[in-house]
Amino acid sequence: MKVIITEHAHKRLKDMRQDKITVSDINSAAVGIPGRIPTATRFRGFFAKSGRMFDIVAKDIPGGRLVITIIGK
Repeated sequence: MKVIITEHAHKRLKDMRQDKITVSDINSAAVGIPGRIPTATRFRGFFAKSGRMFDIVAKDIPGGRLVITIIGK
């Protein structure tokens, strides 16, 4: 499955709250969500390789899985 990360999500990765969360962590989290996501939904409790916990907001579009934003804990 192709994972598309929005420009907004890329900007959020630069914020202190999302420190040490990588694009690779986001890809792994998005691919790990089973099923189809018809509307934007928040998924909680993912862990980056650094150990930092985060949530993602994602939905499925014809081009793949769109990651709208990342929320660091």
